[in-house]
Amino acid sequence: MLYSTLLGKTKKEAPKDETSLNAQLLIRGGFVQKEMAGAYIYMPLGLKVLEKLTQIIREEIEAIEGQEVLMTTLQNPETWKKTGRWDDRVVDVWFKSKLATGADVGLANTHEEPLTELLTKYVQSYKDLPLYIFQFQNKLRNELRAKSGLLRAREFIMKDLYSFNRSEEELNAFYELAKQAYYNIFNRAGIGDSTYITFASGGAFSKFSHEYQTTCETGEDTIYLDREKRIAINKEVYFDDVIEDLGLDKNSLEEVKAIEVGNIFKLKTRFSEPLGLTYTDEDGTEKPVYMGSYGIGLGRLMATIVELCNDEKGIIWPENVAPYRFHILGLNLDDPEVKEKADNVYATLLEGSVEVLYDDRMDVSAGEKFSDADLIGIPYRVVISKKTGNQLEIKKRNEANSEILTIEEFQKLAGS
Repeated sequence: MLYSTLLGKTKKEAPKDETSLNAQLLIRGGFVQKEMAGAYIYMPLGLKVLEKLTQIIREEIEAIEGQEVLMTTLQNPETWKKTGRWDDRVVDVWFKSKLATGADVGLANTHEEPLTELLTKYVQSYKDLPLYIFQFQNKLRNELRAKSGLLRAREFIMKDLYSFNRSEEELNAFYELAKQAYYNIFNRAGIGDSTYITFASGGAFSKFSHEYQTTCETGEDTIYLDREKRIAINKEVYFDDVIEDLGLDKNSLEEVKAIEVGNIFKLKTRFSEPLGLTYTDEDGTEKPVYMGSYGIGLGRLMATIVELCNDEKGIIWPENVAPYRFHILGLNLDDPEVKEKADNVYATLLEGSVEVLYDDRMDVSAGEKFSDADLIGIPYRVVISKKTGNQLEIKKRNEANSEILTIEEFQKLAGS
């Protein structure tokens, strides 16, 4: 991609109403643009990061037999009335509207009900189970106060996975597979070392649910962490009996701030029973399906990475989720020889299917290009100028020193 034609350039300052670091850096870097409070447009750079995260998650969920669908955003009130969750006193973040006919319609805030309803058309026998269905879908939640940039938005993309099993034992076995898949996702996204499984309230579903909390000074959650055992307790269930039940030593627990990047619940028969999702077992008896729910907000995950991976100059993207791998800075491009060399290196990388952003602007200073590169945070900066001659200056975004490579050495590094 040529930076001169890229939609969404860097900004010197973020909007004054953005107080969260993730929103400031993502807006300044040209990754997102604020539409209104709690709603953000993903610009080309931001969409590339989002697509990288989506693919990582897709691969890990498909590895545990997940099947991908895309449910509707428009919601039938009758489905939700069966579980009592159409009532605003039960779910207080509904966006609701009316069709031209005057009929009520909801805008999806989650998908347990409609997906359970869908499966009543496909599940009759024990032979039809288990099923593990997931999607990437826009959710709309009428939060009273959208805050913290992309961490708490009113419109956001969520990966929601739902498991449908024949028994509680089968649900428990899959639940453990989902736990590992989540670890894999956060490791590949570059935040695994700072992310801990956290015991939280199970609400109406079970004694505990599990959150994945990433330690961060700007986090809005408080957790009590045992770093050695790599588990934590959410403040909402931080009681002596819970600590004892989990076999933890209160003296070993450290109070830290964290950001919730994912959660998993054992729903059991909370939705299958009222919606009539049953199956006929081998002995001919009718039984309810056991369910689980597993969520990750993609914008929230992206924002968490930014909150964690940055310095005073800008974002430092982990390589697996960066919009591009290399950022070529062409300096002295008014010199035909330098421009030809920079253009050729760029073309060679493209031919080798290497992800590269090329700052080909002729009308900005070297200092501005360096500043923009640091703000955008692509893993490798490649400088081509009169000074570098027939070589290239390569610098990793998270390292202080650069090195000089020949074009051949660089091509070997890039795999082009």
